[in-house]
Amino acid sequence: MAGKIRARFAPSPTGLLHIGNVHTAIFTWLFVRHNNGEFVLRIEDTDQDRSSREFEKMLLEDLAWLGLDWDEGVDIGGPYSPYRQTERMDIYQRYAQELLDKGYAYQCFCTPEELEQERDAAVKKGVAPRYSGRCRNLSEQERETLLAQGRKPVLRFKTPANEEIVVDDLIRGKISFNSGDLDDFIIVRSNGMPLYNFAVTIDDLTMQITHIIRADEHISNTPRQILLYKAFGHELPVFAHVSMLLGSDRTKLSKRHGATSLREYREKGYLPAALFNYLATLGWSLPDDREFATVTELVELFELAKVGRSPAVFDEEKAAWMNGVYLRQLDLDQLVDLALPYLIDAGFLQNGQKIDRAWLKQLLAVVRDGLTCLSDLTVEAQLFFEMEPVYGEDALQTLRKDGVQEVLAEYRCRIPTWVNLEPEEIHQAMKQVPRDLGIGMGKALRPLRTALTGRTSGPELHQVIYLFGLEKVLQRLDFVLNNLLT
Repeated sequence: MAGKIRARFAPSPTGLLHIGNVHTAIFTWLFVRHNNGEFVLRIEDTDQDRSSREFEKMLLEDLAWLGLDWDEGVDIGGPYSPYRQTERMDIYQRYAQELLDKGYAYQCFCTPEELEQERDAAVKKGVAPRYSGRCRNLSEQERETLLAQGRKPVLRFKTPANEEIVVDDLIRGKISFNSGDLDDFIIVRSNGMPLYNFAVTIDDLTMQITHIIRADEHISNTPRQILLYKAFGHELPVFAHVSMLLGSDRTKLSKRHGATSLREYREKGYLPAALFNYLATLGWSLPDDREFATVTELVELFELAKVGRSPAVFDEEKAAWMNGVYLRQLDLDQLVDLALPYLIDAGFLQNGQKIDRAWLKQLLAVVRDGLTCLSDLTVEAQLFFEMEPVYGEDALQTLRKDGVQEVLAEYRCRIPTWVNLEPEEIHQAMKQVPRDLGIGMGKALRPLRTALTGRTSGPELHQVIYLFGLEKVLQRLDFVLNNLLT
């Protein structure tokens, strides 16, 4: 196929963008960018009951957040506008009339009740239900009579008998169909609304789409679309069907596996580069089995022909691990900016509050090893923002052991001298107490941690003391010594 490569992503704005659709969008985008082609973003909104402009707006925002851009689209226009199906009705009508005029389509007046009777009869015979073609050869007079009765016809495509339809799929190789397995499918409803196979074919045809990359669940649509292309005498595009993503149990990815929409991962605090990297390497592998690559590297290395035919598994834990790696590689100033909305949502900080960025950077440096996404801050950073610790039974048992009161009293005397110390200096000073008392480190540091935090484990204790500051440390030691150990 000569000329510039043109491929499209055409989601329906009927809900949040599913991560499986995003996977296909990434492969399409990488293929286009690798080949210096043109990426088209089209909106398929003929399902008027479920489509909304609000979902469309969120869809565009989420794709842009992920790092995808497009050369033509519903929001920026282009030479083949409009890019929203409900604004292309006159185009569909014109092409539908062309099929009628050429004898490739016909009006079908069958009522739903008549079609149901046909289906029931087929089921009783043990054959697959399909339209019988009873309206295919109506005379002009019969059509006029039915129209006069007020019947509103649908438009059906006149499927040829026993014709081999071949798809040379870039991923799956040669796929053959026989037209005899298809019925005369509806292309336009009685209200004038085009059905999927007709609308998408007209869109791809008129927008000069050269490559159609989509999920393998659309393979069954391909022969119908090829028949339409041939009826219009148009060159076929190249097809490539990507296997759908599976959950960890190797069933279709759904809510029971966790988050399934791009928006959910965005709100949980995934980094777009991490999610892009992970999705790009599901079903396609980087050279040398590398797991990490920049978007620029992915564009350079991507080969659609090397995408696997077997379904890839979306592993929630693997995605979280990869995001954690990306978080730990961030500059701390970047991490502060990204973390602030989550800290505010958790109630740890207030909008408009003056932020001590140096302190916050130190805090994030301490807790980020435990983060897989930014929403984890609700748990990981709570220790540093809570007003008073809660001393549960485990904590009380630790604090009431023999010798603890003496240890905490000794720390209470020495800690005021640590005011200007850096974390590593606090670390050394902290360890001097058990040496001077002649006891093991654990017998001193464990109760100190428990007294300060109400927990028996957590971040490095010298970091906790540094971030708490002298006032909070002394207040908590005083509370324990005066209220829990007397």
